[in-house]
Amino acid sequence: MRKIINSTYITLDGVIQNPQDWPATGGFGDAGNKVQIELLERCDAVVMGRHTYDSFAPVWSAISGDPLADRMNALPKHVVSTTLTDPKWNNTTVIDRDPIRAIRSLKEQPGADIVQYGFGPLSRALLAEGLLDELRLWVHPFLLGSGTPDDLLHRPGSSGSFTLADTTTLPNGIIILTLTAKTGQEAQ
Repeated sequence: MRKIINSTYITLDGVIQNPQDWPATGGFGDAGNKVQIELLERCDAVVMGRHTYDSFAPVWSAISGDPLADRMNALPKHVVSTTLTDPKWNNTTVIDRDPIRAIRSLKEQPGADIVQYGFGPLSRALLAEGLLDELRLWVHPFLLGSGTPDDLLHRPGSSGSFTLADTTTLPNGIIILTLTAKTGQEAQ
């Protein structure tokens, strides 16, 4: 069965919202871009919620000739939304009802892994249903010092157990934690 891998940016104080507004870290450089490309090459589909789609689509669709952008633009994208009716980003399918069933079905199909960007209601639902297999937290080396409870990774009611599988430190201080979900007896 395919794995769903969530890749999310997070600050030291747990903020995940609006990373485009965070202090600059100087970009990911070659090392970070290599990690991003390796993840996309390992996957043959992208799953995201509407908020992530709205921030990704105009940026990625405007870039070509870059290996990361070309891969992102070429992959099939599945967006969970009840209001998006005419996606402009190529290879985009809208999941407008029963997203858990649709994503479970996608996961059960033959193919490579699936990457999911952002961590919002969709990620929490996947986590609650045991469909999120791996979590990659790109920990940015600063405290943002602002935000509401809705801006944080943890929300009441969300839970899950993970095992640290790998760490990667980028030259700019970002640490990528790769965590795998514990299942069944492992989680107890």
